[in-house]
Amino acid sequence: MGKMLVALQVYSVRGEAEKDFAGTLAKIKEFGYDGVELAGLYGMDPAEVKKLVADAGLIPVSAHVPYAELVEDMKGTIAKYATVGCSYIAIPYLDNEARPGSPAFAQTVEKVREIGAECKAQGIQLLYHNHEFEFIPMDDGSYGLDYLYANVCDDLLKTEVDTCWVNFAGLDPAAYVRKYTGRAPVVHLKDFTYSGQKAYNAPREGFMFKPVGFGSQDMPSILAASVDAGAQWVVVEQDLSVERSTLEDAKMSRDYLASQGL
Repeated sequence: MGKMLVALQVYSVRGEAEKDFAGTLAKIKEFGYDGVELAGLYGMDPAEVKKLVADAGLIPVSAHVPYAELVEDMKGTIAKYATVGCSYIAIPYLDNEARPGSPAFAQTVEKVREIGAECKAQGIQLLYHNHEFEFIPMDDGSYGLDYLYANVCDDLLKTEVDTCWVNFAGLDPAAYVRKYTGRAPVVHLKDFTYSGQKAYNAPREGFMFKPVGFGSQDMPSILAASVDAGAQWVVVEQDLSVERSTLEDAKMSRDYLASQGL
């Protein structure tokens, strides 16, 4: 296994982070993570977040920043995360009216291009983090996600493939990561079990998030694909913990990745 760095998406432990951000960062470091991907600044000044992350011995590799915030105050919002020291900003989600298949999607593509250019001007690389709904077929036969990547040049937008939702949509996540070799600096590792039929519009009944390595994902193949694609980071994300505490699940994921040589 090639050496990639491992981060935790702080959203995975958001309840703990809201109560004790510094203490939660210390736990993340103790578990063996190299960095964090932020999901908000928890009401703190960007410079304070930068200091707390550094004090914990972690790297603020990236941040999930809501599309609406980026549109509303593009320069100011990006500047916050530049101050934190993030190398990447990821658009994490699109509301219904901005998604592929909506009348406004062409406008979304143009706006993503603008956001990417402003990120580049401030020394940050823009990423797009998918769910399952981006795999809706477009008029030209491509998936919505591929259409977005095809219509925004790769120096302005790179991939943050969420391997859970690729699988949930019915595709092979390892093959999809490899499809974007050279454009995949960060890969999201997310595991799950699901008893239903997979599709971009599948219902989520019977779906459960799991720690990385403890669900139905073929993680060794995903990790190998991430190395082949040139990923520098893999990011653990578990949207919801049901069977254990969020910190216990975060540790289980990190321990599994350590067993795989990361």
